[in-house]
Amino acid sequence: MFALAALALVVAAGCSHISPPVAVEPLPEATGAPSVVLTGQPALDGGSAPGRTPSAEPGDSGSTSGSGSSLGSAPSDNTVRSWYYTPNTQHRPPAVPSAASALLARYRGRYLGPDRRLVYLTFDAGYENGQTARILDALARNGVKATFFVTESYVRANPELVRRMVREGHVVGNHSATHPSMPSLARDAAAFARELSRVEDAFAEVTGARLAHVFRPPKGEYSALSLYRTAALGYESVFWSFAHRDWVVDDQPPVDVTVKRILDGSHPGAIYLLHAVSSSDADALDEAIAGLRKQGYGFGTLGK
Repeated sequence: MFALAALALVVAAGCSHISPPVAVEPLPEATGAPSVVLTGQPALDGGSAPGRTPSAEPGDSGSTSGSGSSLGSAPSDNTVRSWYYTPNTQHRPPAVPSAASALLARYRGRYLGPDRRLVYLTFDAGYENGQTARILDALARNGVKATFFVTESYVRANPELVRRMVREGHVVGNHSATHPSMPSLARDAAAFARELSRVEDAFAEVTGARLAHVFRPPKGEYSALSLYRTAALGYESVFWSFAHRDWVVDDQPPVDVTVKRILDGSHPGAIYLLHAVSSSDADALDEAIAGLRKQGYGFGTLGK
C-alpha cells in the first residue's frame, strides 16, 4: 500500500511547484485517516474489485442543483480554502469536510460525477509539452470522451489541439485566463469575470464554438465568494475525487504505478484529475481504461 502523507500539501494544478504545507482540520467522519489535498496525493493501494458492476448511489454527496437565479446575495466570506479529501481503500467516494460539501451544494460545485455508473476523466491543460496529442490518440483508440480544462494561453498557443478536442467530441471547460487563486480576485466582480471571459473569447476565436460552462479552480483554491462568483457567471465548479502526483514533468511516476493508482482509486462517479503534461498518464491510459471497464465502469463527460 502506498503510504499516505500525514501532511496535507497544496499543489498548483497544472504547474510544477508545491506550496508550503497547509494545516487542515481532521474530518470527524474519518477519524484516524489522514486528510489529504487532492493534487498532491499518492493514490491508495486499495482492494481491487474485478468484475464488479457499480450501482447508482444517489445518497452520495458531490453534485449540486443550485442555479444563478437562486444564489441570493454575495457572501462576505472570502476565506481561502484548499480542496482536499480523505480517500479510502474500498472503492467508495472519498470523505470531504461537511463545510466544503455545504458550499458546493450552495454554489453549484461538484467533486463526483452526476452518473454513479460512470467515471470521468478530466485533464488540466495549462501549457503544452507534446503529451496532449498522445492522450487524445489513446482516448480515440478506446472510444472514450474526456473533459479538458484549458487556460487562455493554452488555447491561443495550441489552436489545432483545441480544435481536435472539439472535433473528437471531448468537452472543453474553463481553467481561467492566468491561473490565479480565484479568491484573490473575488472581491472585484469585474476582474473575476474577465478571468473567465478571456478564455471564452479565445476559445470562440479558435473554434467558433461556445466553451462549456464548467470551471476547474486553479490550484484547487476556492472560497464561498469565489464559488458564488463562478456560479453567478453560469458555471459549475468542478473539483475532483482522485488525483496523483503527475504534474512534475521531470519526475513522472512509472507507468505501472500510474495504472495501479487509477484502478485502485476508482469509485462510482469518480472525477479523475489528470494533467495533459504527464507522459506517465499518456502511457497508462490504454491499460487504465481497459481496467476500469473490467471493473464495470463506463466513461462520461462534464458540462455541455
